[in-house]
Amino acid sequence: MAQRGLRGTMDRIRQELRPRRQAAATFDVEPLGSGVPPSALPCSEAPRVSVIIPVHGKLEYTVACLRSIARHGARTPFEVIVVDDASPDETAQVLAGIGGLRLLRNAANLGFIGSSNAGAAAARGEYLLFLNNDTQVTPGWLDRLHDCLAEEPGCGIAGSRLVYPDGRLQEAGGIVYADGQAWNYGRFELPDDPRFLYRRDADYVSGASLMIDAALFRAIGGFDARYAPAYCEDMDLAFAARAAGKRVLYEPASVVVHCEGITSGLDPFAGVKQYQQVNQAKFVDKWRAALERQPPARTRVEEALGWSRRHILIVDALTPDPTRDSGSLRLVNIMRLLRERRWQVSFMADNRRATPAEIERLGRLGVRVLCKPWTPPLSAWLAREGQGLDAVMLCRHYIALPHLSLVRRLAPRAKVLFDTVDLHFLREQRAAEHAANPALARQAQASRQAELGLIRAADVTLVVSPIERELLMEELPQARVELLSNVHDVPGRSRGFGDRAGLMFVGGSAHPPNIDAIEWLAKDIYPRIRARRPDIELHLIGDMPGPERARLAAAGIRAHGRVEELDPWLSGCRIALAPLRYGAGVKGKVNMAMSHGLPVVATSIAAEGMNLADGQDVLVADDAEGFAEAVLRLYDNEALWMRLSEAGLANVRRHFSFDAARQALDRALA
Repeated sequence: MAQRGLRGTMDRIRQELRPRRQAAATFDVEPLGSGVPPSALPCSEAPRVSVIIPVHGKLEYTVACLRSIARHGARTPFEVIVVDDASPDETAQVLAGIGGLRLLRNAANLGFIGSSNAGAAAARGEYLLFLNNDTQVTPGWLDRLHDCLAEEPGCGIAGSRLVYPDGRLQEAGGIVYADGQAWNYGRFELPDDPRFLYRRDADYVSGASLMIDAALFRAIGGFDARYAPAYCEDMDLAFAARAAGKRVLYEPASVVVHCEGITSGLDPFAGVKQYQQVNQAKFVDKWRAALERQPPARTRVEEALGWSRRHILIVDALTPDPTRDSGSLRLVNIMRLLRERRWQVSFMADNRRATPAEIERLGRLGVRVLCKPWTPPLSAWLAREGQGLDAVMLCRHYIALPHLSLVRRLAPRAKVLFDTVDLHFLREQRAAEHAANPALARQAQASRQAELGLIRAADVTLVVSPIERELLMEELPQARVELLSNVHDVPGRSRGFGDRAGLMFVGGSAHPPNIDAIEWLAKDIYPRIRARRPDIELHLIGDMPGPERARLAAAGIRAHGRVEELDPWLSGCRIALAPLRYGAGVKGKVNMAMSHGLPVVATSIAAEGMNLADGQDVLVADDAEGFAEAVLRLYDNEALWMRLSEAGLANVRRHFSFDAARQALDRALA
C-alpha cells in the first residue's frame, strides 16, 4: 500500500465528496453479496504464478474477488493462496469449501505485510502476484502482467491499471518525489485516455495488484517488516528491486477493479491508515540517497513521469500498422530500439487518428499515442510539452515540410531527425521516366527541391538505402546523412522445399509502384508461367478494394486482399515475387521474404540497395519473359532454392538486423 502523504489523502477525500463525473461503464463488476462463493478455482498443480490474497474479514469482498478469478481464469498456470489474517467473521469456514484454493490461517493478526510474506513463503510459482481482496479481476489480468515480465528486459515488477468500480481510473503507476511524497498517476481520470494506455517504467506500482519474480522477492527479503502493519511497503519493494538492478513497470493491459479503502479505511488519523505518515518517515530515512535522484517536490506530473529519461516525438502520416506496409514495420522496430535505449517515445499521426487496436499495439511497445480527441493539434501540444523534448523525428517530406519550423520554435532543445522513408523525388522521377509523363516529372522536381531543403535544415537525415545515401552525399556533402534501413527479426525457414507450393506477391494498391507491379505480373508475367505450369498458383496479398480483387481474379490467381498474418504464405509458398519497375528505397517485401528463408525473384529496381547478387542471393530479371523463366527455373530446382534461401537469411542478418539499426540510431541521436 503506497503512501501518498496527508496532502494526497485530503485531496482524495475532497474529490470523493464532489459530484462524480460520469465515466463509461466498461468494466463488468459483480455487486457485493450477489453470489455464493465459487465451488472451485481454475488452479494448476504446477503453477507458474502464485496469486497471494491477504484477508482480514470483509468476506463479501473476498468472495467477489474469487468469483472474478473463477470467471476469467488465465492462460498462464496459477494457484491462489488466501492468507486469512485472523478474520473475525466466517471467512475461514466459507473459503475452506472452495476447490483448488490454498487457505493459510494466521494464528494471530500479522497485518498486510506479515500475511503477504507468509503467503510468499508457501508459494510454488516462479512469479508472485499480490492481490488485494477488495479487487475484481478482468480478462487478461494475470497474463498481461506475466507477458510484461517476460517481454521487458530486466523487468522485476509489473503492476496493473487500477480502476474504481464506477469506471474512473485509480492508478496508472506511481510517482515518488524527492521528499518521499508519492502520487498515483491518472487518479480520477478516464481510464481509456491514451496517456494511461502505454507500458512504461514507474517509480512504483500499487500492491493491490503487483507481480514480482519470486526469486527477486526472496533475494531482497520480501516486504520490509519495518513498515508493519501496512503502507509504503510497495514503494519500498520497488526501490529495493531497482537497487538490485531490476525495472518496475506499469502494464495497462492488465486491468483490475479496486474498491480502495475497504481494507484500511480512508481516515488518515485512525486504524491502519494512520501508519501512512509514520511509514513515510521510515521510507525517507531508508532511501535518502535514492530519493536524491527523484524529481523535486511539485515537479509537473508529466515532467516527473519521464524524469531522467530522454524524450522523442515521432510524427508520421498515419499511425503505423506493421501488417499494412514495410514502412510501418520499420518505424515500429525503430520504436522498439528507442525504448530499448530507455527513450520515452511519443507518437502523433499527422491526422491525429488512431484506432483502439493501434493504441494498444503501440502501448505494448511502450509508446504513447497522441491522438484525437485526447490530444490537441501538434502546435498546441508542442507549446505545452516542446521544451522537454530531446529529439523530434519527422517522417516523409510532405509531413516534415509544414512542421519543421514549428518544431524549431517550440522545441528548441530537440535534435531534429528527418526520416525520408524513401527519397520521394527519386521514386517520382523514375515513375515519370517509366510512364514518359511530363507532369509527373515536374512533380518530381518540386519534391526534389523540398526534400533537399529539408535535408539542409535537419540535424540528421535518415535514409534506407546506401544508393540514396551516396546520391545525397554528392548533392549535399555538408549534410549529415545516416543509413537506417529496414529492421527485421529473422524467424528463419519453417518448411522445406517439398512442403511448399505457389507464388506470392505482397503489396497494396495505395502505392503506385505496387499497382504497376501487380498489373505487369497479372497481364504479362504470370500468363507465361501458367502456360507452362498451370498447377502453379499466384497469391496477391495486400490492401486493395473488392472490385479490384474481383478484376484481378483469374485462372490461377487468388487476390486475397489484406490479411492479418503473412506467416501462412511465407511458410507455405515456394517463391516470393518483386516485379517492381520503378521506386526507391529498400523493399520490405524482399526483406520479409528473405527473413523467412523464402527465395525471391526480383527486378533490379526491387533488389537495389540491398547488397544482393543475382544468382547468389536472388534471381533478377527486368523483362516479362526473363522474369517468368527465372521463376520456372527456381520452382523445380531444390538445390538452387536452398542456396538462395540460406543466402537470403544471411543477407538479412548481416544488413537488416536490429544490431545494424542500433548502431545507426545511436549515431543519429548521439
